[in-house]
Amino acid sequence: MDLQKLIDYIKYPIITDKATKLLESNQYSFAVNPQASKPDIKTAIEFLFDVKVKSINTCNLPIRQRRIGKFSGTKSTYKKAIITLYSGNSINLFSES
Repeated sequence: MDLQKLIDYIKYPIITDKATKLLESNQYSFAVNPQASKPDIKTAIEFLFDVKVKSINTCNLPIRQRRIGKFSGTKSTYKKAIITLYSGNSINLFSES
């Protein structure tokens, strides 16, 4: 598989209250490319972060309406992947400079 395509599957980590609670159980949330499949996501995570992935849960989030004043539109949708790692593996999302 193409290296650049693997890197493009993972967009950014999702840092919310629920996502930080999942960190305690060794689960990490990422926004991924909507066309990416679970095996593609697994390969990309294992390559980028050098960890062993136990399981992946994905969901396509619905299109949300957004209104600013008299203008209305839609927020862009994305696919969310919750990655569970084997014990002993971890991803450092918060770098300490």
